[in-house]
Amino acid sequence: MRILVSNDDGIEAEGIAALAKALSEIAEVTVVAPHKEQSAVGHSITMQNPLRVKKYYKNKEFFGYAVTGTPADCVKMGIRNIMGVLPDLVVSGINHGSNTAINIIYSGTVSAAREAAIMDVPAIAVSVTNHEVTDFSYAGEIAKKICLLVAKKGLKKGTLLNVNVPDVPKEEIKGIQLTHQGKSKWDDIYEKRVDPYGQEYYWLKGDLIETDDELYMDQMATKSNYVSVSPIHFDLTDYETFEEMKSWNIDKELSGK
Repeated sequence: MRILVSNDDGIEAEGIAALAKALSEIAEVTVVAPHKEQSAVGHSITMQNPLRVKKYYKNKEFFGYAVTGTPADCVKMGIRNIMGVLPDLVVSGINHGSNTAINIIYSGTVSAAREAAIMDVPAIAVSVTNHEVTDFSYAGEIAKKICLLVAKKGLKKGTLLNVNVPDVPKEEIKGIQLTHQGKSKWDDIYEKRVDPYGQEYYWLKGDLIETDDELYMDQMATKSNYVSVSPIHFDLTDYETFEEMKSWNIDKELSGK
């Protein structure tokens, strides 16, 4: 089995090292990741600047390829230029911090997996619910098991699995919960500050507004110490509204026909 590994925390992050190590036990792993942190860049791709690719060494041993681009760039580059063949799986992570609810829209980690899904490659995004993770071993174990399960069961084209692992000791994990994307979101504001030279600047800050209270929602599941596994896709169509809008007679109303 061939697995392409990427992330949004950058190729130097501890999470991607733990992921590559865990998956190397079951597959041939190729690492292609941003050369620096690209958190919350969403599904952006690079069009106005050249992309550069360099081999990256960790402890004097070849680890993977560092790309001067976004997570989505890395997956495109990894599949089309570096690997040259479609991998069996693309796994993004292990992210430092959760990617649940509305955060999924902003997440570079999820977007890397989504780019693979767009390219018809089964994909998984893996995150741990803490930015200051000290032990990725359990998340790596979960990632490995989910990869084997996906290889066995398969995924529908265009679908990826978004996995979030609570940052608690393994013995405190209550189980694995199949979940929906939650509705919780951040109440953000750009706080005005002043630098040492007296110049104003703004820094994003905010509070999470938790509106999910059911265990089948990803945010609530991880908060309750369950590993959350959500199947998501890139089709953003609101099918219920689509059906309702058929009665609007859009062609007649807007074109005057």
